[in-house]
Amino acid sequence: MKPIALLLSCLLLVGCAGNAAQDSLQYFEEAPIPRVQESPLKDELENLPEIDGKKITIAVYSFSDKTGQRKPADNIANLSSAVTQGAEVWVIDALLKAGNGTWFEPLERIGLDNLVKERQLIRNTREVYEKELPNGPTPLKPMKFAGLVLEGGIIGYDSNVATGGLGARYLGIGSQTEYRVDTVTVVIRIVSVSNGKVLLSVATEKSIASTRVGTDVFKFFDLGTKLLEAETGFSLNEPVNYAVRAAIEAGVVELIKDGERRGLWKFKKEKVFDLGSIEKKKSEPPPKRRKIVKRVVTQTKPKVSELPMPTTRPIQLNCHREIFVVTNRCVDSVEDLKVRTRHVETLKLKDMDYFKVCNKDNMCFGSAKDLYTHEEYIRYKTYLQEKMNNFQQ
Repeated sequence: MKPIALLLSCLLLVGCAGNAAQDSLQYFEEAPIPRVQESPLKDELENLPEIDGKKITIAVYSFSDKTGQRKPADNIANLSSAVTQGAEVWVIDALLKAGNGTWFEPLERIGLDNLVKERQLIRNTREVYEKELPNGPTPLKPMKFAGLVLEGGIIGYDSNVATGGLGARYLGIGSQTEYRVDTVTVVIRIVSVSNGKVLLSVATEKSIASTRVGTDVFKFFDLGTKLLEAETGFSLNEPVNYAVRAAIEAGVVELIKDGERRGLWKFKKEKVFDLGSIEKKKSEPPPKRRKIVKRVVTQTKPKVSELPMPTTRPIQLNCHREIFVVTNRCVDSVEDLKVRTRHVETLKLKDMDYFKVCNKDNMCFGSAKDLYTHEEYIRYKTYLQEKMNNFQQ
């Protein structure tokens, strides 16, 4: 009975450990469809403030692997590189996504040879088929040049920065777990094209974690004549490509923030609306408008010779300071504020065509401008009277 109970316990232990690896086996049976890979630092890139100005034209020629490291392997020589050899695509992608595309305008320089060849092909074709046009072949627009160049690369890949594990075995039944941590380092710098000066330089790093869990059984039964052996396990490795992309995007984010701190560019300030002042303005009553009464006379107009002609005034070049502060009118003296007025009761038929505008006090004027000038004249006289009263007191 003891061997049977031991066998059942071993099978139960193996079955429990096998559940962890069941998902990985099912992965190969039902492979998922291709999907779009999301950016590791998508939120950090999109939430960057917009630049206060135009987009920055920038060129990326290369972003190569400078580590010289090979993929870590146990007891074998591996010729595969430890990191990707095309990291410049992640640099361009991060530049395009910075601030929802409001920061940089990357220019194609990695495939510059292919671009120049294609432009030469277009130019040759137009010279052949458009040479008989009146203005000759259609010229090709010039290529855009960059003000900044982004340089750098993957400069470090350190294997086995941290390793460890845990295991136990009893009567031929055991279980163990292991882990390992690697580190990848990226350096990015921005160079000015006009003077070759290095404006910014940032170094970022990302850890790469790997773990492995396993369970095994090795047991003899019936005095060593029968053997039971079983083993199961699984491992998880963080993709190196994903870690390199995350380090590059973190470097781009830090470059933008560091440039703002150094004064190379500025963040666009968001407009803040004061809701309290808006509500206060809504609650205030509208300003009262001045009431202007316009008299309409249907009688026969008098002759032009019978009407008093207004006198012309010279152009005012100097302003009386005190009058300007009180009335906001630029005049030399208080006499210039006086206008021709006539009371309604004293208004004659021959003057009706000139004194057309009257106020609520039945005072009539030649125009609305004269009415307002007369009101400013009354205001200034009141100001002088109050000033005199204060002086006497």
